[in-house]
Amino acid sequence: MLSIYRTYSAAEKLGLNASFFRSSKSANTITSFVDRETDDLLHSPLRRQKYIFDVSTLSDKEELVGAELRIFRRPSGDVRSSLGLYDIQLYPCRSDTLLDSRSLDPVDSTKAGWEVLDVSEMFKMYHHKHHQICLQLRITLDKTDTEVDLRQLGLERTGRSQQEKALLEKIKSKRSVSDRDSADGAVIRTSVEEGGVSLRSVRGEGPRRRRRTALTNRHGKRHGKKSKSRCSKKALHVNFKELGWDDWIIAPLDYEAYHCEGVCDFPLRSHLEPTNHAIIQTLMNSMDPNSTPPSCCVPTKLSPISILYIDSGNNVVYKQYEDMVVEQCGCR
Repeated sequence: MLSIYRTYSAAEKLGLNASFFRSSKSANTITSFVDRETDDLLHSPLRRQKYIFDVSTLSDKEELVGAELRIFRRPSGDVRSSLGLYDIQLYPCRSDTLLDSRSLDPVDSTKAGWEVLDVSEMFKMYHHKHHQICLQLRITLDKTDTEVDLRQLGLERTGRSQQEKALLEKIKSKRSVSDRDSADGAVIRTSVEEGGVSLRSVRGEGPRRRRRTALTNRHGKRHGKKSKSRCSKKALHVNFKELGWDDWIIAPLDYEAYHCEGVCDFPLRSHLEPTNHAIIQTLMNSMDPNSTPPSCCVPTKLSPISILYIDSGNNVVYKQYEDMVVEQCGCR
């Protein structure tokens, strides 16, 4: 998951579209589930391997874009290139319906790597009805039904670190029907709720600060004081550790959010991209500051950042949160 986070974060910095699936540009969340099954050490060779994932914390309201099973394969010392390719096959535990398959060259099996199999159909069929997903893996010799000992291909679970355990990854769409994601400011509020922290008091400071700025500016004009700088983007460094969020946010621990500050006085500059309403309001304010407040300096363009965090079900989640970084400021 850290590798996924680093890959898509780098893509965002380069201005690239960091969608998770080539077939869909609407995905913005990956939730991972760690395999809970163990191998039966009494049976050798290991012909089939089960993977069990607890998906009870998932919401039915989230739109599924796709799902993948990632299995780490250790280097194999048993290369039999004369027998042809290996055929990796994945099934539901209680069904003979093939979910996905791929070929593995015996030469490639000597190198460690992740095998990735598509389990989207399985997810669509079962995750609404069951708290667990059970998958079964087998590998055969190419164009035969002869099953290969999975231990020979480095798939045994014994001695594996947490980072080498199989992962089930559900890829979800940003177009969730959840009410939390539809409300204004829901991106931050959703994250905070999952982390068990309240941000309501912090979020309330923004509007009050802008009102004080506007009032101070009008007061300064009336007394001939030097006016504040025009509306522009200013620095704002956010440190999640200082906020006490490092107990659930894995990465990043800080980022540059920026903020908008300054006056929107007459005449408004074109680079501030004022709305027609803002132009009229600013004009009215210039004629009678006591009757009409000035338009506000606010973000007019924002960009997302990627966050890797632990959700309430103790699952590691990668999510692209929208509207987190101010790119441009304007008068509204």
